[in-house]
Amino acid sequence: MSSINTNVSAMTALQTLSATNKNLQTTQARIATGLRVSEAADNAAYWSIATTMRSDNKALSTVQDALGLGASKIDTTYTGMNKAIELVNDIKTKLVAANGASDADKEKYDTEIKSLQGQLKSYADSATFSGANWLSVDTTSGHAAAGTFDDVKIVASFNRNASGAAAISTIDVKVQDIKLYDAGSTDGTTDGILDAVRLGTTGARQAAASAPTAGTDAATDTYTVSTLSVKDFSDAQITKMLTVVEAALKEMTTAATNLGAAKTRVDLQKTFTASLMDSIDRGIGQLVDADMNRESTRLQALQVQQQLGIQALSIANGNSQTILSLFRG
Repeated sequence: MSSINTNVSAMTALQTLSATNKNLQTTQARIATGLRVSEAADNAAYWSIATTMRSDNKALSTVQDALGLGASKIDTTYTGMNKAIELVNDIKTKLVAANGASDADKEKYDTEIKSLQGQLKSYADSATFSGANWLSVDTTSGHAAAGTFDDVKIVASFNRNASGAAAISTIDVKVQDIKLYDAGSTDGTTDGILDAVRLGTTGARQAAASAPTAGTDAATDTYTVSTLSVKDFSDAQITKMLTVVEAALKEMTTAATNLGAAKTRVDLQKTFTASLMDSIDRGIGQLVDADMNRESTRLQALQVQQQLGIQALSIANGNSQTILSLFRG
């Protein structure tokens, strides 16, 4: 039946063309953005997951920056510690040379030792990066207890558990075990390695000093690496100074080892974080990225369908014109 009120063919052709145009718009949007899921309306679940993971990746990028800053601080401290070890070894050689030397020579060695002690303090004070100095500290305030330096925490990772709760993990550096000087400590057992009061017979740390008298050896005498002097001191006392220096060197070597281990851990975490960020990016891509090869092929097919739809609609609209021929004489 032909009707001038209802053109069923045109209606069908229009519906088909509208569906084709809608699909074409979707494909063009995917090609323009490179995303199969660019908003929640495209796929609510995938969009939500991808959005959360992108946020986490930004947090991991900040973690990488924190690790880089932490690595620089450790490097600076490690460099200062190594240089300090070299100078303490020089002091050690001066003590060995002073043992058995004349009083005049001891005075010369004492001048050299004082110069090395001053350079030690300069190295420790200069080992600063971004305002942080872990070799020359002051625990007078801002810490849990005077003489005790709180652990330094380097942000190492950003984690999200199965329930969606976020957490931060840290790499802790025990500055208390590596500090060389502490201006805020009043107890020899919590002083820095170089300004700690040590018993001459064993090199063990002591809570309080027992000042030695030059030339008179006593079992209770204590010495400090940062202030010891050989001028007018007996050979027996210089031998005890050597014991004290050896004890300090042992602590410094352990501190340098701990710094090296912390640096290695930070470097490993940086590498892992970079790999983790790449893995998350790949996962996000698999969820929301468009397959450009597929979309390109689909675009061409839809463009052909659009042209055919327009042609079909034109034919359907033209069918109504044939009715006029029935009324022509």
